[in-house]
Amino acid sequence: MFNSTNYTKCWLNYKAIDAEKVRECFANVILMSADRVAITAAEEYCEHMGAMLDAKIEYSTDIEYEPAVCLQVEEDDDCDALTNQSFYIEKNEDSYAIVGKSGYALLQGVYAFLRMVYLGDLEKIDGQRYEFTPSMPLRIVNHWDDMDGSIERGYSGRSFFYDNYEMFYNDRVEYYAKLMASIGINAIVINNVNVHQNETYLITDRYLEIVRKYSDLFGKYGMKLFLSVNFAAPMELGNLEVSDPLDSDVCKWWEKAIAHVYEVIPEFGGFLVKADSEGRPGPFTYGRTHADGANMLARELKKYGGLVIWRCFVYNCGQDWRDTKTDRARAAYDHFMELDGTFDDNVILQIKNGPMDFQVREPVSPMFGGLKKTNMMLEVQIAQEYTGQQIDLCYLIPMWKEILEFDTFAEGEGSTVEKIVSGKAYGNKYCGMAGVINTGDDENWTGNELAAANLYGYGRLAMDPSLSAEDIAREWIRFSISKEDDIVDDVAKLLGGSWATYEKYNAPLGIGWMVTPHYHYGPDIDGYEYDRWGTYHRADLHGIGVDRTDSGTGYVNQYNEPWRNIYADRDRCPEELILFFHHLPYTYELKTGKTVIQYIYDTHFEGVEEVREMIGVWKNLEGRIDRRIYDNVLERFERQLNNAIEWRDRVNTYFYRKCGIDDAKNRKIFR
Repeated sequence: MFNSTNYTKCWLNYKAIDAEKVRECFANVILMSADRVAITAAEEYCEHMGAMLDAKIEYSTDIEYEPAVCLQVEEDDDCDALTNQSFYIEKNEDSYAIVGKSGYALLQGVYAFLRMVYLGDLEKIDGQRYEFTPSMPLRIVNHWDDMDGSIERGYSGRSFFYDNYEMFYNDRVEYYAKLMASIGINAIVINNVNVHQNETYLITDRYLEIVRKYSDLFGKYGMKLFLSVNFAAPMELGNLEVSDPLDSDVCKWWEKAIAHVYEVIPEFGGFLVKADSEGRPGPFTYGRTHADGANMLARELKKYGGLVIWRCFVYNCGQDWRDTKTDRARAAYDHFMELDGTFDDNVILQIKNGPMDFQVREPVSPMFGGLKKTNMMLEVQIAQEYTGQQIDLCYLIPMWKEILEFDTFAEGEGSTVEKIVSGKAYGNKYCGMAGVINTGDDENWTGNELAAANLYGYGRLAMDPSLSAEDIAREWIRFSISKEDDIVDDVAKLLGGSWATYEKYNAPLGIGWMVTPHYHYGPDIDGYEYDRWGTYHRADLHGIGVDRTDSGTGYVNQYNEPWRNIYADRDRCPEELILFFHHLPYTYELKTGKTVIQYIYDTHFEGVEEVREMIGVWKNLEGRIDRRIYDNVLERFERQLNNAIEWRDRVNTYFYRKCGIDDAKNRKIFR
């Protein structure tokens, strides 16, 4: 049975603030709206401000009560639910006004105000109106929870939604909704994209009543509930012979099923679909396109304001390793580019940040620079599948910042991924970010206490990509660990350097996948080298890397200029990606003057030493932070050190045996 009652407050663990920072009006709050989410906003204000004031406070509807903090909704009839997320905060003499274009916008304004008060940032609104509109219209978390209680790629315990094919509603689920709303999430997919037999029934009366309770809970915080659906549901649930999206009986089956879902759950958000990928059923079986499949569902969902989020993780997972022309990296672009402009306007293509699969380093997917007439959403993985599994520390916000700031040159210079998935580039209404979440029923929600920074940071970054990775880290530390400046400095240093450290002992120069098959933790250099998944490093006695230029797979041609020529030219290609695009001799000299093989040796030794340094920094915090947090992270660091040593020794030995070239620094490499 999962842990439903014993959990931490994470970043909502507000504590009493210094008396001199307390203003008389903070304890007086007036609500000027009866909107359901506005009431939640008032309740959240009272709970968290009460913790800061160390007093019980309640909201009032008496508008004559001054000085006060006034909560108000100013609806705009011309805006829909996805565009009326703007709010402003202003000070009027001794009072403050928090005003949102909707109840949800007001709630986000309240969370912003609470952060300002707790972090001492109220100068943002002294003498001026603070106005804010979230960058990403949709900010979604995807759960990969299965109904048996397991979580695919879960590293924080078991599901707190399901166990033994039952679905539960409890105080932990209620607190989870509060956590998600507090960082700006506005949509939640509650089941795995790989929809198995029992999960297929989530859209039926077997589960719809309890799914409705989740939807009502999320709706209280202004968030929409989505379900992953099985494309073959008409066959598995309706006893039809096909699930062909152009078959009239299939269309009628979905029409009836969707109508019933909305009859039970009027606020239902829509479907997430993984089709024709890794064994999942899809329209390819019937000679149909992904647009045929997505649009069939979209037409029915549109009647109720619902969306189809269609994953683009589609590739040949039965590849022959002897085939050097077929390239998994090409697959999504090859499948979807010809369909640009053919998807209905309530379909969103969910595109992974890179062309492979959430590696510690890979180029930005060329689809963001290719598609121009289709709604797009950036998918990232908060769960650390290939980045340490919440054992090894790997703060992911710097990676996501690089992705969002990547210039695709789709419409000339300045066409960044952020502009595309925020709707600024093409004026799309349905777009945003999706994150595969890293929560489970562990007491601290994320296994490693420090891994919560990735979840917090995902929400904050999707709301405001202008925030720096360091600012987000420091904000999270002050909420979750300590407000002491020297402690904040030390933990921010650990977080800030952790991605680079992990990359050093995991993925040299853009080569990934040297991991234990299926489990994806720990080194196995040839684990995926002779398999069907298309995940090769092509190392031989002469060199390493995959040729993706015109002489190889031609993948570089999926990018706009100047990237096409930059990536194709090994002298201009960014060195952190050079082995992703080129097969190079071990003796190839990098810009630093190091050879490829020496770079591999050096970074793997450096990575281990940097982990040791991280442990030293953490040990200096003993007795100065919560013991539970200290012990949890120290235990993870000790496991990370063992992991880094194993990576160093296996990788260095493997490549020494391949090339026979000695380490220039004569360090211990096992022969």
